[in-house]
Amino acid sequence: MLNLSSSEKSKVISAVSMASVSNVSNLTADRVVALTGGHGMVNMAIHTVANVITEELLKGESLTIEFADARRLPIDDLMGKAIRVAKKSGADSANAALIVACIMYLAGSKAQVGIPAGNRKLGATARMLAGADRVGVANVPTAKMNNKISGFPAVMAIYQAIMRGELTSYDGRNVPEFVAGGPLYGHSALGEDYIWPEMAENGARIGTQAMLDAMAGAGMRPHGFTAAVLGAAAILEIIHPDAEVPEESGVYGRTSSAYLVGKAAATTAGLPEKLHMKVTGEVYNTAQVIGDVGLILKDIGGPSVIGMMAFDEIFAAFSEMISGFSGSPINAPIGHVGAYAVIGMKALLENEGQFDKVAELIAKERGETSFDPEVALISINTICRKANELHSGPVTKMLIEATEPARASAIYRRAEFVVDELSSGKELSEVVKILEDERIANVENNANRILGAMAGEKVEVKVLKIEPGARRTTKVAKKYLAFDPLVDISVTIGDKSATLENFVHELLPEISRGERDDIAWAAPFAATVVSELILASVCILNIVIPAAIATALELHSPKDAGTIAEKAAYITGAIPGGKAAATDVGKLALRIMRY
Repeated sequence: MLNLSSSEKSKVISAVSMASVSNVSNLTADRVVALTGGHGMVNMAIHTVANVITEELLKGESLTIEFADARRLPIDDLMGKAIRVAKKSGADSANAALIVACIMYLAGSKAQVGIPAGNRKLGATARMLAGADRVGVANVPTAKMNNKISGFPAVMAIYQAIMRGELTSYDGRNVPEFVAGGPLYGHSALGEDYIWPEMAENGARIGTQAMLDAMAGAGMRPHGFTAAVLGAAAILEIIHPDAEVPEESGVYGRTSSAYLVGKAAATTAGLPEKLHMKVTGEVYNTAQVIGDVGLILKDIGGPSVIGMMAFDEIFAAFSEMISGFSGSPINAPIGHVGAYAVIGMKALLENEGQFDKVAELIAKERGETSFDPEVALISINTICRKANELHSGPVTKMLIEATEPARASAIYRRAEFVVDELSSGKELSEVVKILEDERIANVENNANRILGAMAGEKVEVKVLKIEPGARRTTKVAKKYLAFDPLVDISVTIGDKSATLENFVHELLPEISRGERDDIAWAAPFAATVVSELILASVCILNIVIPAAIATALELHSPKDAGTIAEKAAYITGAIPGGKAAATDVGKLALRIMRY
């Protein structure tokens, strides 16, 4: 039992709070310093590029791609600056081009404009400015979705259809000489009204379906957005992407064949007709987005898998959750966090740079749409602080402002609670377990609220058991939850209920083999909650703060406190790293106390 005066208690809380924020790397077990060099992910570049584009647009710069007969346009200078910053943030040339082109597109730039001698496309311009090599769509990979494939299936399927004469009802051998390859084909009924519309629709459908089938064959859950944009890109390599369309399909001069491609690809992939930007509510025509993004991918060069993972997170900014991880209710690892850089850019531009207003909107929306709002906001804060070291700007500054109150509250609340509990005589391990039990309950409550709204009826997901070492005997797997989770979980939706024992290591393989249709309905609901929990090391406050408080109170050495806290944190200690961070924070807290 410790009898601390109020001033002594305040001194401990202050010391630990200051020590914990002295290095943001100590708030997560993820390797955020590595991210600043592009090792593992390039989402830092999403944030720094959003900074550049937002800053320039708020100053009045233009995103317009023009018909101008000029070597350079103002947009080239903006894009060049953004590409240099992306490279500085760890992206190689092709990945930098991809990230910049996609963010500029969502900021409002057109994907294409031009006539033969002045043709400019967003993806091609970005590729040339970045110094990346041109590659075919067959060489563009998907993001890693456990496995990963490339655009090759779409390309192969389209070319097989071409060889069978199934892409268009017109046989090129019947096209008269001096018509083929000239304006009588390219700017008249033959191409614009007949051949290209046929090829656009059939090619996009065939290419998209091939991608869906190939993903399934590679043991991947078919991903509609990825299939659609790569299917669109594959046919846009073949047909005239700037061609006008029949009058019933669009407005002359404003609707190109890329739109027809996007429409067929989006329909084949089962995507919604409209997309809505989070926070701003801006509405996008899905067909236009898919066609435009397919055009960007056709021209962008050869991005890597991690470049395509960043691409996924850029388009996670839509409420429909068509892509990515970081716009969903589940809190992604720090290396995936990116959606809110795009959302923040859009909100700042819409609100003419009003930081305070946008910060409130962002904090409110993210808090309402996350299974663990505190962790969601702290994750954004962490990535933005590191990105700000590379290239500061309005987006990261605003996001820090938006999320700092949640971070400060999370640290103070834990510190005060731990001081009181340890002072009353509780063991450090007991106190950590209380915080961990609360973490699970918080995730369950928020998940049930969010999933219930999605399902349109009451949902209750309850974690019955969660611990490491389900099937492996290695020391690491038996110690850290994320590597081999043993999970029992129950799901109730309306009048249906299922208890899923050994959910991860036994039932998921059975369900995926089609052997457990009786419980397959419950798996997606259970999986969202389990995913949130086994990714819990994205925020390690439940380890760092208790250990640092115990150290500051001189109940344990920094190393011993870190060891005890990590072992007791049966959720937060899902991967290694918590003990080292807690030890560092404890040492600094003790030095502050003794100063």
